[in-house]
Amino acid sequence: MAASSWIDHTFAVVVLGAGGSGLRAALGCAQAGLKTACITKVFPTRSHTVAAQGGISAALGNMGEDKWQWHMFDTVKGSDWLGDQDAIEYLTKNAPAAVYELEHWGVPFSRTEEGKIYQRAFGGMTKNYGEAPIQRTCAAADRTGHAMLHTMYGQSLRHDVDFFIEYVALDLIMENGVCRGLTAWCLDDGSLHRFRAQTVVVATGGYGRAYLTCTGAHTQTGDGNAMVLRAGLPLQDMEFVQFHPTGIYGAGCLITEGARGEGGYLTNSNGERFMERYAPTVKDLAPRDMVSRAMTLEIREGRGVGERKDHIFLHLDHLDPKVLHERLPGISESARIFAGVDVTRQPIPVLPTVHYNMGGIPTNYHGEVLTKAGDDPDTVVPGLMAVGEAACVSVHGANRLGSNSLIDLVVFGRAVGLRCAEKLTPNASQRSLAKDAGEDHLARFDKFRNANGKTPTAQLRERMQRDMQNTCAVYRTGASLQEGVDQMAKVWADAPDIRVTDRSLIWNTDLVETLEFDNLLAQAVVTVEGALNRTESRGAHAREDYPERDDVNWMKHTLAWLDIKTGHARIDYRPVHSNTMTNEVEPIPPKKRVY
Repeated sequence: MAASSWIDHTFAVVVLGAGGSGLRAALGCAQAGLKTACITKVFPTRSHTVAAQGGISAALGNMGEDKWQWHMFDTVKGSDWLGDQDAIEYLTKNAPAAVYELEHWGVPFSRTEEGKIYQRAFGGMTKNYGEAPIQRTCAAADRTGHAMLHTMYGQSLRHDVDFFIEYVALDLIMENGVCRGLTAWCLDDGSLHRFRAQTVVVATGGYGRAYLTCTGAHTQTGDGNAMVLRAGLPLQDMEFVQFHPTGIYGAGCLITEGARGEGGYLTNSNGERFMERYAPTVKDLAPRDMVSRAMTLEIREGRGVGERKDHIFLHLDHLDPKVLHERLPGISESARIFAGVDVTRQPIPVLPTVHYNMGGIPTNYHGEVLTKAGDDPDTVVPGLMAVGEAACVSVHGANRLGSNSLIDLVVFGRAVGLRCAEKLTPNASQRSLAKDAGEDHLARFDKFRNANGKTPTAQLRERMQRDMQNTCAVYRTGASLQEGVDQMAKVWADAPDIRVTDRSLIWNTDLVETLEFDNLLAQAVVTVEGALNRTESRGAHAREDYPERDDVNWMKHTLAWLDIKTGHARIDYRPVHSNTMTNEVEPIPPKKRVY
């Protein structure tokens, strides 16, 4: 295939991904008068933000006194002190305005009797610096992400964002360390496209599908993360993978933390509310990493439920059916479909399931991508930004608190728009791309399209997913992680024998899945190698052979570069920002995380 096959486009900003963060960033750039494109491999309202259930956190104080400083404390504590405190201050201080902006755009939030936005309790959210649980999570029943996504898509259309729908991104166009654009393949007609831009914003979400069972859609393959690795840039803190405590047993489908926020609770085979032992103050509303570990221990020690004693019960059957109907209609339906359970009468069988990636593309709180150049760990990569689950700002550190993801999307999506408005000039002329720009992307594309090995993509993908599930799970050891490293190396070595049977360019799903598998494998490698390298337990990274948090040696971010030739990671570090943005709040010193 010749380079002349390209169809060329020029925009001020190209946003890759149309989930919550991508739409908010694209909308902000368009509002600033910048010609903006949004490229997405699925229709925008099918992006994975549509599945977010429980709500969006902000210290509105609608259900009692609340302060953004309390929200900041909870987020720093929840991150196990690996979160950057300047970014966390930016997030929590700007959260109320971001939620009211969504409300004014038309998000149909649930309401209190006074007509205010309804807020529910969520894990790790407390009042007065850990004193007791607080209702801070703004909710639109249990379909908050769905409401947000549809609303922001409508606003983006209103502000003339150009959407390129069902386009699969191939790679970033880099020139001398500067991002100049990206290439993409249109599934509808098979055409190939080059997008030139002053700034590219990566908003491609997480990579949960590197694991066998996760709460995410099958599209959740972290394509932007892999593109960054292939561009010779690092990913940050990839060893921190969150397991949501309440995936439906056997299906992985999410049961929102909002179920526990409305009064649901977990029990073991003895009928015991065991979280009272692990987190006496907040109980079932402890952070997700703690609840997942507690459930795993209960099962390990023989107190699991069911014939195999390999899962836990989540009870909603004590709640008023009217409350379930009004506030949790979606999960009531999911429980019926995927578990055969009537939540008004029976408990839901649940098990910790891969849910969120704290790690991703390192950025500052403006959304600008960072790399380590010489002694400077905060070197900005010109022309490249990232936002949402694809990014690592890092506000979530070693563990994300529930409902902090949706606020992350809109606060930092807005920050990207503001930064682009500040630094870019509408309709500015751009240098032509090099004549051979994208040729290496075409070579990779054609290599997979014409792959004629003996091993189907699905077979290699399942090996990778099973090995990640078994070796890099809720609890890890040096031995299990070394096994994971060895298994990923074997999958990497076997990948050249991959087979793609469809050679066409139009809606070639075999090729799409192969490109996505290649992206997942790159992220799996840096995840498991980063986890083996970090010899401590912190947040979602629980090493049984190193059970204590080690602030002396490990209060730092992992940076991982991937050697595409060898399939192994090179690891370095960035310091955690323990400073705050302003003098409105003092830095929060690390201490033991007790709930």
